[in-house]
Amino acid sequence: MTRVVESTAAVEIEARADGLPLLADLVADGDVVVLSGAGLSTESGIPDYRGETGRRRRADPMTYQAFTGSEAARRRYWARSHLGWRHIAAARPNAGHRAVAELQRRGLLAGIITQNVDGLQQAAGADGVIELHGALDRVVCLACGDRTPRRRLDARLRAANPGFEARADAINPDGDAVIPDAVIDAFRVVGCERCGGVLKPDVIFFGENVPPARVRECYALTEGAGALLVLGSSLTVLSGYRFVRHAARHGVPVAIVNRGATRGDEHALLALDAPLGPTLTALVDELGR
Repeated sequence: MTRVVESTAAVEIEARADGLPLLADLVADGDVVVLSGAGLSTESGIPDYRGETGRRRRADPMTYQAFTGSEAARRRYWARSHLGWRHIAAARPNAGHRAVAELQRRGLLAGIITQNVDGLQQAAGADGVIELHGALDRVVCLACGDRTPRRRLDARLRAANPGFEARADAINPDGDAVIPDAVIDAFRVVGCERCGGVLKPDVIFFGENVPPARVRECYALTEGAGALLVLGSSLTVLSGYRFVRHAARHGVPVAIVNRGATRGDEHALLALDAPLGPTLTALVDELGR
């Protein structure tokens, strides 16, 4: 379904199959900023949090306050993430990621902001991606600030937990696997190699603030854009939604491609309810004609 929004009257008009050409016209003008969410990675086998209904479909993720305030919470997180990381690390870019990288290669993008922490957009060949919420392939020490590759921590956790072969009941988009409590209780957590401090994935947990400099960079990129293209995000969380509002305040046209309605639809010139991979592939083809 395509929804073309007349922002002055806040009226949604049902369009026919002209949504893709309209999107292509908008992107063809260039200086597009992409804002991507978990929906862009579902075709790589990484589930999103909410699905098409916008309702959270799994248990709430770990919060920053719980992680920093409880050794038991950290054990729970690392046991689950140690298993879930294998799933994230094995994922490969899909057609949607490749299409975004191709748009950048053609010089049509002014920048890419991703809410995802899986690194798949970069793996598809995109450069200069702003990781709004960080990345799972890095680990940071909360005491000394040392940052190390996740693969090194993975090797250390494997050594500390020989025979750890629990089966995950589900995998969340942040790499958090759902496993039995008995398995969690027996898991051994390791500290920072440099100072022995608490290790945390280099991602923004719920309840934690995105670094102000990163937010300012995204605001500046958004207000200077020719258009803001939202891909695979329900925009339920303010972290991404604020850039849609910012674009609208500065007269920057907003286009959205997502499965299901989004919080930002009222600000959008164009909203496509469609699968990301096929739609973005078709967009690239349309622009090549």
